Amino acid sequence: MNQLDRHDVLLLAELQRDSRQTVQQLATTVGLSSTPCWKRVKEMEAAGIIRGYTALVDREKVGLALCVLAEVNLTRHNEDDVRRFEQAVAESPQIVSCYATTGQADYVIKVLVPDIKSYEAFLHETAFKLPGVTHVRSSVVLKEVKAETRLPLDDGGSPAPRRRSVGRR
Repeated sequence: MNQLDRHDVLLLAELQRDSRQTVQQLATTVGLSSTPCWKRVKEMEAAGIIRGYTALVDREKVGLALCVLAEVNLTRHNEDDVRRFEQAVAESPQIVSCYATTGQADYVIKVLVPDIKSYEAFLHETAFKLPGVTHVRSSVVLKEVKAETRLPLDDGGSPAPRRRSVGRR
C-alpha cells in the first residue's frame, strides 16, 4: 500500500465513526463508487492500517466501575526481563493498556476492575508478581473526561493526505 490519499483518510475516519456502514454508504460519503471503495478498504486491511473491527462497550455497565492508571518500575531492564514482563502484561485481562514510557515510570498500565477491593486483589495476585516489578504507583481515575478511540484523521489532527499512485481510483 502506497501513501494514503484524501479518499483513504475519509474512509478511515468514516470507519472509525461507524464501522458497520455498508460499502455503498461509505462510498457515498467519501465520493467514490462501491467497487473502488471496497478495494481501498481491503487494501488497508491487508496492509495492516485497519487492524480489525470492534464494538465499544460501556465498562461501567458491564461491572468494571474502577479504572486505575498505575506507574510500574522494573528492577532491571535487560531484554529477557522486559520480554517476560510484557508477556505477563499481555496475558492479564485486567490490564487493558500498557505503555513503555520515559520519565519516572518504566511503564504505565491501565487497569479495569469492579471495585477497590478487586484492585487490591489485582495488586497482590498479579501486579506485584509480574516479572521484574519493583514498584507500582496507583492513581484511581475519579472521572473519565475523555476516552476517545478514534485517531484524529478527519479534524485537522493528521498530516495532509498525499496523492495515490497514478492509475488508482
